[in-house]
Amino acid sequence: QVQPVESGGGLVQPGGSLRLSCAASGFTLDDYHIGWFRRAPGKEREGVSCIDSSDGTTYYADSVKGRFTISRDNANNTVYLHMNSLKPEAPAIYYCAADTKVVITTAHCGLPFEYEYWGQGPQVTVSS
Repeated sequence: QVQPVESGGGLVQPGGSLRLSCAASGFTLDDYHIGWFRRAPGKEREGVSCIDSSDGTTYYADSVKGRFTISRDNANNTVYLHMNSLKPEAPAIYYCAADTKVVITTAHCGLPFEYEYWGQGPQVTVSS
């Protein structure tokens, strides 16, 4: 069974850093494109960052450019989202999603419905 498994969420102070991990359970990571999405209370799920499995193309939402970095470690079957200079905002659930067909460009992450497999999502809270 294909199942992305996230870890690394929690509470962090404004300006701090967190690293989220998305481990591949039941599938080989380098066969799948990976997207990180987040959903805050009362808001729709939004694409934060995505990475293409074939050529490594990455996408970043404007709100996180320069602060977040997505990376793949195929040897460990894991994708990471490094989040720096975190800003105070409402707690959000960060989801890792995987799909073999979604098209990822530097300007497009794919919409949530284009991803077939989803993790449960850790919560990230940035607060003092």
